[in-house]
Amino acid sequence: MASKTSKGKLYLIPSTLGDSPPLEVLPISIKRAIESIDYYVVENEKTARHFIKKISPRKSQPSLQLFALNKFTDASEIPSFLDPCFNGFDVGILSEAGCPGVADPGAAVVKIAHEKQIQVVPLVGPSSILLALMASGLNGQNFAFNGYLPIDSSERKKEIKRLEKRSREERQSQIFIETPYRNNKLLEELQRTLAGNTLVCVASDITLTSEFIHTETAASWKNVVVDLHKRPTIFIIQA
Repeated sequence: MASKTSKGKLYLIPSTLGDSPPLEVLPISIKRAIESIDYYVVENEKTARHFIKKISPRKSQPSLQLFALNKFTDASEIPSFLDPCFNGFDVGILSEAGCPGVADPGAAVVKIAHEKQIQVVPLVGPSSILLALMASGLNGQNFAFNGYLPIDSSERKKEIKRLEKRSREERQSQIFIETPYRNNKLLEELQRTLAGNTLVCVASDITLTSEFIHTETAASWKNVVVDLHKRPTIFIIQA
C-alpha cells in the first residue's frame, strides 16, 4: 500500500471491541492493510502493537513507526503524523476499540488529511454504537449519538430529561455512553428519571462471549437483574 510515485493514503483501521479473536469479527481487509502499513496513529503504543501482532504475527515490530494521539498530544504535532503520505507511504489510524473517528480522537487526523488532499479510506469493522442500535429495536432511521452525559448528578438528570424530550418531539433514538464503572448508577438513574413507558436499550460487551443486549421500558428495567460494572456499554432511549 505504498507508492514512491504518488501520495500515500490514510487508512481507518477498526479494531475489536474486546478480547475476542480479531479475525472472528474483522474482515480480511484489515489483515491486508496491517501487513502493508508501517506507519500508524494510535492512542496507546503497547495495545496497538499487541493488536498488530495478533493480526499479523510475522510482521516486523521494529519496522513500525507509531504516533501517539491521546489527551497528552500537542495539537501542533498532529499534522506531522501524515508526513509519510507525502513520501508515498500509507498511514493507518488504529482505534483502541471499534472504528477510528467515531467517538475517537482519530477524527482530528482525518480532518487534516482532507485539508491536505490525502485520500481517506475507511475499512469495515465493528462500531459498538451501530451494533447496539441495530440490536435495540429502536428507531434506526433517526438517531443521535450524544457521547458522555454530565458527571454532576443534577446536571445529568437534566440532560436525561432533555434527551427524553428531544426523543419524543423528534421521534429520535438518543444514544449515549458512560464510564464503565458508573454504568450501574446510570441505569438506576434512567429508571428513576425517565417516564415509565420510555424504552431503554442496554448493550454491553458487544461481540464478546458475555454480550448482553436488552430493551425494556424504564419501568420494567426495575425487574431486570444485570451487573454492568466495568463492562463497555451503550445506552439508548426512545420516548
